[in-house]
Amino acid sequence: MDLFDLDGQTAVVLGGTGALGGAMAEALGAAGATVVVAGRNQQRGDQRVAQIEAAGGKAAFQQADALDVQSLVAAREQICDRVGAPTILVNAAGGNHPDATLQPGDRFSDLPLEAWNRVFDLNLSGGVLLPTQVFAQPMLEGGRGSVINIASMSGMVPLSRVVAYSAAKAAVINLTQFLARQWATSGVRVNAISPGFFPAEQNRKLLFNDDGSYTERGGQIIAHTPMARFGDPKELAGAVVWLASQKASSFVTGQNIVVDGGFSATSI
Repeated sequence: MDLFDLDGQTAVVLGGTGALGGAMAEALGAAGATVVVAGRNQQRGDQRVAQIEAAGGKAAFQQADALDVQSLVAAREQICDRVGAPTILVNAAGGNHPDATLQPGDRFSDLPLEAWNRVFDLNLSGGVLLPTQVFAQPMLEGGRGSVINIASMSGMVPLSRVVAYSAAKAAVINLTQFLARQWATSGVRVNAISPGFFPAEQNRKLLFNDDGSYTERGGQIIAHTPMARFGDPKELAGAVVWLASQKASSFVTGQNIVVDGGFSATSI
């Protein structure tokens, strides 16, 4: 029995056009799932689909806006018609906003409410709530499924400066636990993955100088990471395939799996 065989399953990866979501989409495709890369950027989506197919997997792109319920419902109906009802949902959409980041010398009282709300919308409402309401419905009706939310180790212990992002990711972990308890006897499991520091488009300038050396912030992170390096998106593959598998993680729900090179286990 192959514990990690996802053959016959349909996986929807919201945010699959990004670096981390895309790597997870590739991992699910390599494990045998038919992968739907869902997002707003058709060009990036098509590129990711091509990579999955080049590796021997089955994939398709689906236009979807995680913050638009009508867009999500339309996407669900098209996916069900094209490749079948989803049994795996990866909620990988999200991100931070510079206006919701406190710089040295900034006062918490000056944090703009609009920026705070935007980060919560990106990571909680659009990042988990709305996609799960829409795509978990056929899972509940079919009596099986795995919802995997992408949280962050900053949702466990808040990082300095990114106050709204840390709070939103803490809410993602809390909502994951709530839904896991709510659906525990339905056949639908709900878990989270909390990545540590993985270089991607949105944080590369924060971590690296133009010459490839670490910024001050990047150096501080490396010094606090026992493995003394950043993560590679491909290193999320094991966690996502394990949580997606009905065989390998059948008794696992409500958990937050941390993949951070030991960052969250380290203190002074």
